[in-house]
Amino acid sequence: MYIRISIASQTLTVSDADGRLLRSYPVSTARKGAGEVNGSHCTPRGRHLIRAKIGGGQPLNTVFVGRRPNGEVYGGELAAQFPRRDWILTRILWLSGCEPGRNRLGQVDTMRRYVYIHGSPDSTPMGVPGSIGCVRMHNADIVELFDLVPPYTPVDITED
Repeated sequence: MYIRISIASQTLTVSDADGRLLRSYPVSTARKGAGEVNGSHCTPRGRHLIRAKIGGGQPLNTVFVGRRPNGEVYGGELAAQFPRRDWILTRILWLSGCEPGRNRLGQVDTMRRYVYIHGSPDSTPMGVPGSIGCVRMHNADIVELFDLVPPYTPVDITED
């Protein structure tokens, strides 16, 4: 299995070992575009893998803080109370870079930057950049992806 994220088309595709397309989802990558440097709020490019899967079995809209459910479930009341919060919901696929000097180690380490594929409020627009570095998905889509891919699935993030 293999995941490809296109920053240009704001899509995430899943293919099998023979290259057959299994799924395609709209996503939202970084508002500031592509980049690897810590603190840039950009989406890192290159070869990654899913280092950790977090949130299996949690209800839709579970709120995560520091990769842990904080006891909240996202809804209108929370949205109104925290209108500027960067919501991480439902499931997390934590990415780790595979290319030393590009997206691994030092100031370009994807995992140390806490870059994830994660759920977001279903009102969040997909197909347009809007995150602060992560790859956002709608909740039903992240649950399906989470259940489909095993840990260490390769993930390529490209600008094309």
